[in-house]
Amino acid sequence: MKKLHLAATTALILAPLAASAETLSLYNWGDYINPAVLEAFTEETGIEVTLDSYGSNEEMLAKIQAGATGYDIVFPSVHMHDIMFQLGLLAKTHIGKAPGFENIDPQFVRAKTDPDAEYCLPYAWGNVGIVYNKALAGDIKSWADFFALGAEGKKITLLDDLRETIGIGLIVNGNSVNSTDPDEVEAAADYIIDHIAGVTAFTYDSVPQVISGDVAAAHWYVGANLYVSENPDTIGYIIPEEGATMYQEDICVLESAPNKEAAQKFLEFYLKPEIAAMNVEQQMNGTPNKPAQALIPEAIAANETIYPSQDVMDKLQIFEDLGRDLQLYNSEWTRIKTAQ
Repeated sequence: MKKLHLAATTALILAPLAASAETLSLYNWGDYINPAVLEAFTEETGIEVTLDSYGSNEEMLAKIQAGATGYDIVFPSVHMHDIMFQLGLLAKTHIGKAPGFENIDPQFVRAKTDPDAEYCLPYAWGNVGIVYNKALAGDIKSWADFFALGAEGKKITLLDDLRETIGIGLIVNGNSVNSTDPDEVEAAADYIIDHIAGVTAFTYDSVPQVISGDVAAAHWYVGANLYVSENPDTIGYIIPEEGATMYQEDICVLESAPNKEAAQKFLEFYLKPEIAAMNVEQQMNGTPNKPAQALIPEAIAANETIYPSQDVMDKLQIFEDLGRDLQLYNSEWTRIKTAQ
């Protein structure tokens, strides 16, 4: 009996140590997950989570391709999901067959290389529009209004992202953001260059400047609604009338992940409606998890810049992998940057 008692006591002591030794390393866009989600995951599983951030798909891919090790999970946009699959960087998870995957709206299984969600889990979606200072910008409604501010001598900023920024020109000109027509891509870049006088920076760090009034308006993500909710009298967010881009990120496990079992647990954990809803409450973007939508606060669910009407959704375009044709955009991006 004494030996059994000792063994049981040892097991009790070692169990928490074993749990705390298991870790999970996320590599995600800056501030793109509610810390409460990670805390809940650790509380449920005992797995400690570390988080590093990146500013663009290209930055993340370059780091992984350069041999960065230790990361388990990344959050690529759909077109980057396709690219990473083709490069052999993603691990098969069979998440599409996991209990709870029926919660995912099928329209968000978008990656062309992963039609059955054998690799990645749809994570979040949203749009990229304009966050503006109400006193400086007034009641703006369009990309034309946005660039008119710059023409008036007021400061505006654009995202430091070649697809997003050239995408504005393509949208305004009535073309696809996935165009591979050299004339269309050149014309889109011309549109940006023709309106570049008021652009003070290509940056992701615009919102504090809009709040302070240093910048009148900025090209930014729907997550700006988080700041709008905190500063409703100062700033606003719109989806421009001409249309905008739509983004979607997926949760993918890297083939090089050192903690694949922990990564699999995280994907399955994120299938829970209450967890997806917890993330939306802080992130203020769309979730592919259908039951989660009933758990989202009314102020978010009723916000038409977060959950747009169908006619607005029809004006939102999502990026696709352009393969070698991306060089068209690289060349025009260099021209835009040197024109500033």
